[in-house]
Formats: sequence, C-alpha cells, structure tokens
Amino acid sequence: MPADDVADKTEDPTPRRIQEAREKGQVAKSVDLSAAFGLLAGMVMLNWYGPTIFQGMASLMEKSLSLDNVPTNGTLALDVSWRTLLSHTALMLIPFFLALVVVAIVTNLAQVGFLITGKPITPSMEKISPLKGLARLFSKRTGIKLITNLSKVGIIATVAYFTIKSFLPQLVGLPGSSFIEVVGHAMELVFILGLRMVAVLVILALIDYAVQKRQLWLDLRMSKQEVKEELKRMEGDPLMHQRRLNVARQLAAARMSQAVPQADVVITNPTELAIALKYDHDKMHAPKVVAKGAGYMAQRIRQIANENGVPIVERKPLAQALYKSCEIGDFIPPELYKAVAEVLAYIFELAGKGYRRVATG
Repeated sequence: MPADDVADKTEDPTPRRIQEAREKGQVAKSVDLSAAFGLLAGMVMLNWYGPTIFQGMASLMEKSLSLDNVPTNGTLALDVSWRTLLSHTALMLIPFFLALVVVAIVTNLAQVGFLITGKPITPSMEKISPLKGLARLFSKRTGIKLITNLSKVGIIATVAYFTIKSFLPQLVGLPGSSFIEVVGHAMELVFILGLRMVAVLVILALIDYAVQKRQLWLDLRMSKQEVKEELKRMEGDPLMHQRRLNVARQLAAARMSQAVPQADVVITNPTELAIALKYDHDKMHAPKVVAKGAGYMAQRIRQIANENGVPIVERKPLAQALYKSCEIGDFIPPELYKAVAEVLAYIFELAGKGYRRVATG
C-alpha cells in the first residue's frame, strides 16, 4: 500500500467494513496460538494419560510376542498378533488425539468465531502474479515476520539451553544408574523441558495474536472519503436523504394544517410544546391527539389554531404529560382524563357564551 494511502487512512473501520473483511476471511488469527495450545494440551495429556498408554502398549506387546492363543502357523500368528496390537493401540490413543482436536477447534473458535468462507482460497491473478509474489516476499511486513520468527527460535533455544544445563548434574551421574532410573530421569527432563517450551510458546503466541489483531485493525482503517462513500451506500445519497426528509416534513405540515382546524383545543407549554385535541362524545371514548409538536412545530400549530379560531389553553404539566405519553392519532391515557376534561369543560363553557379562542386558562 502506498505511503500516501496509509497516511489518508485516519478513520477507524466501520462495522460494515469489518463484516465485509470477515466475509472475505480477513480475520485476526495466530497459527502459533493454535499450535501452542495444542502442544500444551498434549503435554497435559501425556502427564495424565501417558502412563496408562505406555503400560497398555507394554502389555499388548508382551501378549503379542508371546503368541498365546493364536494359530500355530508362524506367518498367520504374527499377522493376528500385530493386528490386535495395532487395534488396541489405536483405541488407547483415541482419547489423546481427541483432546488435541477439541483444543484446536476451541482455540480457533476463540480467535475468529464460527466462520466458513471460501474466498481466501479463491483463485485470483493477484495471488499467482510473480511480481505481486516478489513484492510480498521482499516487503517490510515479510521482513518483520522473519525477524520475529528468528527471535522466537532464539528465545525457545535459550529456554532449552538453561533447562538442560540445570539437569547436567543428574545427567553426569546416569552411567552408574539402572535402566529404570535412566528412563525416569530422561522422562522428567523431557517433560520439564517440554512444559517450559510450551509455556514460552503460549506467551509468544498470545503476543502474536494481539499483534495480528492490531495489524488487521490498521489494515482496515478508512479514509474520510471512504467513510462518506460507505454512508452513502448504507443510507443513500445525502441529497436524496434530505429531499425525503423535506417531503416528509411537507406531508406532516399538510396533515397538521388539516387536523388543527378540526381540533377542539390546543394545549401549550406555552411556547415549546403544543398538542391539539379533538373530542366527539358520540364517536370517541376519549379525546384524541390530532397534532403535536415542539419548537417550530409548536409555533406552527398555535399559528394555525389562531387563524382558525381554535382555543389555546396553557397548561404546562398537562402539555408535557400529553407530549410524552401520546403520539398523533392516540387517545389520551386514562390518568389524564380528569385534567383534559376540565380543560374541555372550560372550553365548551366559553363556547356556549360565544367565545371561541382562549389565550390562557
């Protein structure tokens, strides 16, 4: 990627870009992490299940070589014996390998989740292009990866060296020991060496996974222009969005212009909120909100009410309660029946006396 392009990528990747990258198989994953936890599981299984495997194999080997209860024909006897040995050995090793498979699957799921995609293996000219291959081979990222791998080898070799060095006093005395003692010391050395190396591998793999995750985040960063283009794809052209918003406002204003003149009263806050109510005793079980608005819309509702002689009553708590609890077309809730009834009774009383518009109650 050119340096100029990298400099322009200053914005965090959007959820859509991350999802698209995931669908292409671009996810943070450390191969070393799966291998390290697999080796750790193998060491634990060998420590716990290894003696059982060795004892079982020794017993099977002894029985197989004794040729007991098998045909007297030599070739047939060996064939039956070794088939028995191999089948029993396979049965003993199944739990061991099953544990390794489970650990590998769990480690991969923990890194990338459940993901099935064939895009990473889809043939493309970029993947088979010799020039692209050479560019990747001699890229800065490849150089860093090489140095990182050499550093890992150096760290593991250092751990191995100091572990073996600590066992040298015991190894020097082995020539005078029995076979069982030699095997025991050797197994202890191998287990401790393996456990320490696996611990180092797990730590290095976790660091590698964190680096991979950070690198993926940097690779997916976007320029301001890319963010704008993605917003256009998700929400449409901003100009079209503004036009749709204007049309919706015009339609709402048209409905309001028709509804407010038919209202019986407009309840205000007095200036920030306005709610127009209509009540027909013969057709409605409760007053209905036919228009409501805040700010400019409230001012417009009051203006239309004034132009059409609709009473305007200032009731701050009631206006706030109606605005929060009702939408246009809703009947008022029962807890507001009494307060609204008082307003309507006041309005109808004034109307009976010849008044039509009320400034305040």
